[in-house]
Amino acid sequence: MRLILLGPPGAGKGTQASGIVEKYKVPHISTGDIFRKNIKEGTELGRKAKEYMDKGLLVPDELVVEIVKSRLIEEDCKAGFLLDGFPRTVVQAKALDSVLDGMNMSLDKVINIEVDTDILISRAVGRRICKDCGATFHIEFNPSKAENKCDVCGGELYQRADDNEETVSKRIQVYLNETKPLAEYYCEKGILLNVNGEQSIDKVFDDIVDALGSVE
Repeated sequence: MRLILLGPPGAGKGTQASGIVEKYKVPHISTGDIFRKNIKEGTELGRKAKEYMDKGLLVPDELVVEIVKSRLIEEDCKAGFLLDGFPRTVVQAKALDSVLDGMNMSLDKVINIEVDTDILISRAVGRRICKDCGATFHIEFNPSKAENKCDVCGGELYQRADDNEETVSKRIQVYLNETKPLAEYYCEKGILLNVNGEQSIDKVFDDIVDALGSVE
C-alpha cells in the first residue's frame, strides 16, 4: 500500500503514522528523517542539502524530490510506504507522480487528517515532549502518569519554545495555505481520503483503516 499522510501541526499525524505502519507493514518515510540520514552519512545529496540549510535557505524542490526518490528505491519500499511531510505543494506532488511513474508505481490513497484551527492551537500549546526519548504527551488529552515525567523512560518533559499560541497560529496558517491546493489536486485524482481528526485517537485510526479496507 502506497500512502501519503497530510495534516496540520497538532493533527496527530505521528500517532496515526505509527499505527498505519504497524498494521500495514510499510516503512514510515519522513522527509526530515531522510535529510538527517543523508547528511549524517555524508552522501552527495546530503552535502547539497546541508549547503542550503547552513545558509538558512529552503532546499530546492528538485533536490527534495531526489532525496525522496533515493529512499523510495530502497528494497523495503517495494511492498509500499507511508510518506509524511512530502509533498507539501502541487509542484512537489507532480514531481512525485513523475518519480512513481518511472518506477511503475502509483499512489493508493492520500490520508488528510482535518482538525479545526482552534483545536489545533489548544493541542499544540498543551503538548509536552520528553527531553530524553522524544515521546510526546498532552496536559489535557494524553497526560503522563506522573507530572512532568515521561511514561516511557522517566525523563523530564518540556514545552517547546515555539508551542505558543501566536507561533502555532502562524505555523498552521502557512500549512493550510500550502496544502489546500494539494488536497484539491489529490481530490481531483480521486484518491483523497478526508478523516475527522477531532475524534478520539482510536476512532480516527479506525476510520482510516475502514476507508483503506477496499484498497488492494
